[in-house]
Amino acid sequence: MRQFLLLLLVFCFSFIQDGYGHPSRTKKAVPARQREEDDMKTQIDKLWQEVNSLKEMQALQTVCLRGIKAHRKCYLVSDQAKHYHEANEDCISQGGTLAIPRDVNENEELRDYAKRSSPAARDFWIGITDIVREGQYVDVNSLPVSFFYWDRAKKEPTGGKRESCVALSLSAQGKWHDEVCRSQKKYICEYLIP
Repeated sequence: MRQFLLLLLVFCFSFIQDGYGHPSRTKKAVPARQREEDDMKTQIDKLWQEVNSLKEMQALQTVCLRGIKAHRKCYLVSDQAKHYHEANEDCISQGGTLAIPRDVNENEELRDYAKRSSPAARDFWIGITDIVREGQYVDVNSLPVSFFYWDRAKKEPTGGKRESCVALSLSAQGKWHDEVCRSQKKYICEYLIP
């Protein structure tokens, strides 16, 4: 399918290029020819969009095969520990974001997946912070967070301005705690399924 689309694009492009080299013989033919060229350009643009969409879907399928698929998202645990901002940039560079659990079920799914994927790790960065304004937690898209899963046994969040990034803790059964953003932790990326 992909090769067919690419061949079709090459054919269309060469057709348009050939048309530019021959002047029209009548003045009436110019507008018709221009419409044909515009239509062809529109079709080529649509084909490019489709090719790019297919590439994105293939990349997402690869991520889903390596990670898990749940809640209309794919999740993937990192192989190495990074500080919060590096982790976030890594997820973005792969077309996702740090995971943002929206309810208890999603949080438990992330906890179970993290435990299976990296049983030796204790904590994982998730996409929630109060960096901008202390005590006002937002996700990595700067949207307010309405679901929280703090470890109340340890009176979390405890860090004040010093600890502004949120980690999901396996030792606390998936509960959250705030942490210094420069700490090195594994992390979980999420990718939305179209």
